[in-house]
Amino acid sequence: MIGFLRGRLALKQPPSLLLDVGGVGYEVDAPMSTFYQLPETGEEVMLYTHLVVREDAHTLFGFATEAERALFRALIRVNGVGAKMALAILSGLSCEDFHRCIEFGDAATLQRLPGIGKKTAERLIVEMRDRLPQPSDATVTLPAGTAADPVGEAAEALVALGFKPAEAGRLLKQVADEADSVEELIRLALKQVGSR
Repeated sequence: MIGFLRGRLALKQPPSLLLDVGGVGYEVDAPMSTFYQLPETGEEVMLYTHLVVREDAHTLFGFATEAERALFRALIRVNGVGAKMALAILSGLSCEDFHRCIEFGDAATLQRLPGIGKKTAERLIVEMRDRLPQPSDATVTLPAGTAADPVGEAAEALVALGFKPAEAGRLLKQVADEADSVEELIRLALKQVGSR
């Protein structure tokens, strides 16, 4: 899978952009929240990506932050929410605002977004409560040329192992001061699970 792309921004036409990575042009769909953070055409940019493979198309989605990508991935797992609706949600609400809507059961705000009716808003609130990536756990922003935060990488690894984002965050907060490496953080977090 393609985790991120770094290259020259060749074209911006919301919701799509064209990224020149080593002479190969990648067409990427992105939410408006990402478009607001893009540099001018011709400048270098790095985007976190998610590839959606369907029978009729392979679509690459790009995000300015890891938090946006994590929320996108959680949204597309909700019954009745596809990639286009997830982009609309991310375009209309920041990750923090979406978290607040879910936390406080604010279906009215969700219904103001295009394509979301009362039933979909209620389904989002019910289904996202347990699988919502926590802002502090999912916010791992990689500026060009820097290494990732070990706690963020460890959280991603635990989620990939089947832990819910909130649970992974709680486990890592308990052991964050005890280790510096990703591997050690994961080992200590898993040890916490085994000692329960």
